[in-house]
Order: sequence, then C-alpha cells, then structure tokens
Amino acid sequence: MRLSELLDIRPGVTAVIGSGGKTTLLRTLGEELAAGGARVLLCATTKMFPFPGLPSLTDPGEEALAEALESRRLVCAGSPVPGAGKLTAPGVPMARLAALADYVLAEADGAAGRPLKAHAPHEPAVPPEANQTVCVVGASGFGRPVAGAAHRPELYARRAGIRESAPASPEAAAAVLLSEAPAGGQPIRIFVNQAEDEAAMAAARRLAELLPWPVCAGALKRRSWICLS
Repeated sequence: MRLSELLDIRPGVTAVIGSGGKTTLLRTLGEELAAGGARVLLCATTKMFPFPGLPSLTDPGEEALAEALESRRLVCAGSPVPGAGKLTAPGVPMARLAALADYVLAEADGAAGRPLKAHAPHEPAVPPEANQTVCVVGASGFGRPVAGAAHRPELYARRAGIRESAPASPEAAAAVLLSEAPAGGQPIRIFVNQAEDEAAMAAARRLAELLPWPVCAGALKRRSWICLS
C-alpha cells in the first residue's frame, strides 16, 4: 500500500509534527502524490532546510507558485531565514496555498535532530487550515536515556513521569503524546519511523496499544510500512 493511502492523506493541508523523520515523510508523501499527477507543495510553518533535488521557490508570488506546480508537480517553497540556509513559512497565506496546490504538506515542528520530543506551550505550529496532523515518533529513541533521545528532555521526562536518566519507552512516549493531545478533536495519526528490526517494531506495537489514534510504523528510508491500529 502507498504511504499516502496508509496515512489517509487528503487534498488540502496536512501538518507533519513530531521527531525522527518528518522531512523524509514529507518527501516520500510528496513524491508519491506527485507521481499520481497531483500538484504538491512542501513547506514549513516553522523552519526547514530545502529539499535537495527539488525546485525551491523563495518568496514566490501566487502566479510563480502556480506555474511551478503546474510544470513540476512537486515543489518546495518558503521565505529564507537569514544566515541559516533554511526556509520558513511562505509569504502567501496558507488558505491560498491550499487553493493553488492539490496537497500542501507542512512541516509544523522542530526536534533538533532528536528521535523523540516534548512540545513547548507554543508548539507545534499547526495551521488552522490543516485537515489532519501526522505525528512522527522515532523508534531509535526507545531504550535510550531521555536526556539524549528527546528534544526538551526535562519537559519530556516530566510529562512521562520518569527521570531524564531513565530509558525512553513506549509507555513514556504514550504518556507524553496523550498529555499533548490536540484540542478540538482534530484528526491525528501516529507514524513510528525507524522501526527497522523486531525490537523496534515490538515497541511500536506496544505504543499502538496505548493510544486512541491510528498508528502506523515502518522504516521510511527502506520504503517499508504497515498499519498497526
């Protein structure tokens, strides 16, 4: 099954949050959807690096963006962050982006390269236009001390009810995710990435048992994934 089908990605805006593979998830979904003929825009509401090998439009107007989407099908767009080599949200409003592209896949979170994270009160930056949120969890963080595996480890440990020196577990991840459940009943799906062996997949299955949302797992770089709940 295609990843976009597994995650039930719908036309409009999808926000991708969490840690441990957001950028790879966005690119995989974008390439899949564009291969089917859709116009797909990759962007951020926070900050992200441009995607190597993909057209990157900086501060595009609506006309330029529409032309790029029509000719290339899959493009990245945003406003440059001075001195960082990154892009932040495009200047075109999200509602207009959704009108120009069939799919807008927006990275709405940062994790400083860690496989797990806890969200500060101002995070994630999910746009109100999003019809779904996909939260990525990096299985490589399980079994490692929270202090080294999680972005905002003090906050992660507090929400999980464990010490920063304790190993991260599916139970800890579930406690953190449940404590951060989005208000208003917005649809959310969990994708456990980096599940590259039986131990990691077993941890993903345990996490799925503890959460009320659909959970999928796999290894994005290997293009392997399944639905767990």
